[in-house]
Amino acid sequence: MSRFPFLVLFGAWCLAAQPAAAQSTPAVQATPTDTVRLTLPDAEQRFFQNNLAVLAQQYNVTVAQAQAVQARLIDNPTIYVEQDVLRRKISRPTVPEGTVGSEAIVTVQQLFSLAGRRKAAGQAAQQNAVVEQYNLQDLLRNLRYQLRTTFYDLYFKQRTLTAYAIEIASLTRTVSLYQTQFEKGNIALKEVIRLRAFLFTLQSERQNLLNDVASDQTDLHVLVRDATGSQFVPLVDVDKTRDLSLKNYSEQQLADTALVLRTDLNARRATLEQQNLNLRLQQKLATPDLAVGYTYDKAGSYINNYQALTLGIAVPIFNRNQGNIQAAKAQIAGSKLQVDQQQLVVQNEVHQAYQLAARNDELFQNTDRDTAPFARLMVGIEQSYAKRILSVVEYLDFFESYKNNLVQLNTLRANRVRAFEQLNFAVGKPIFRADQ
Repeated sequence: MSRFPFLVLFGAWCLAAQPAAAQSTPAVQATPTDTVRLTLPDAEQRFFQNNLAVLAQQYNVTVAQAQAVQARLIDNPTIYVEQDVLRRKISRPTVPEGTVGSEAIVTVQQLFSLAGRRKAAGQAAQQNAVVEQYNLQDLLRNLRYQLRTTFYDLYFKQRTLTAYAIEIASLTRTVSLYQTQFEKGNIALKEVIRLRAFLFTLQSERQNLLNDVASDQTDLHVLVRDATGSQFVPLVDVDKTRDLSLKNYSEQQLADTALVLRTDLNARRATLEQQNLNLRLQQKLATPDLAVGYTYDKAGSYINNYQALTLGIAVPIFNRNQGNIQAAKAQIAGSKLQVDQQQLVVQNEVHQAYQLAARNDELFQNTDRDTAPFARLMVGIEQSYAKRILSVVEYLDFFESYKNNLVQLNTLRANRVRAFEQLNFAVGKPIFRADQ
């Protein structure tokens, strides 16, 4: 009666005792959908090439660069032509008959920007393109963090699913065997009911985990723009995840790096510079443009074939662009405060992420991660239960403890890797990596 459970648990012990590298490709639930084994570098490459949000943001950069080109262009000249449509002969006492035909006027005018307004407008527009570049990089930082954390979460959840699959298979066999013994009158119904209830609990927990895995699969497919419906199986070198360590980096060192590299902070700094350039532009706009032109009048002036040079400029008496200059100064003051605020945010995020990574790593290093003794103990527990040495309550208590140990260990590993990824995100650079 104990042979089948013994074999099942012996198989579970063999799986738990395998080297970590051999466990780096966990099995997933059997589905008719194709599976795709995926490494993190491959996922990142597909993300950079295919992600729609990134591609859309790249167009914003292109638009800003085109606007910078447009801001530097010289205004087109204006040509004005006036012609008598009836082409009547001019009859004036001072003009001999037949010497001059109908009236015609031609005017050409060119607008010239003074005080370097066009150059200032081009610099302000170019700085806007720099801001969009930083916005693109920050979008990449956020989406890359989502990609990497989803990848590792999916990997460890699939490992937990493997543990659930083994335990459910083992307990299902046990329930089947004890159901047979109940039908023969050898054991009480309440014992079978307890076993079935615990089996149902395991199946419910597994289903909840499957729902989480499905959500992660959806996120991963969207991030890498994959519409095949295949199931991704992340490939992770567990030995490299164990080697993640803070010992070579101090918190202050990482904070200083973040203050230089964080794209959201650099975007705020670029915006401040853009506001300074905009103030310069608004000050130059206070100087009016100069209109230079040439006029030819065939017969409408005091002499025939009249030619003249024209000059035109707005007199800055009432409008000296005072409001826009004041607004630009206010925007600079606000942008300075935003830069200071973002620097504080960056420093605090690095501090919190560093402390979180340190706590998770300390817990991981101080935790006994060897599940083989537990698996061997479960074999003895199974034999004792089969021999009626243990009650069903004691048996299920040990079974629950073994399951919780495997689940919590995978959760600990996942939380630790996520903490290091969160620290990478806070610093703005993937310093701690387990995929290289």
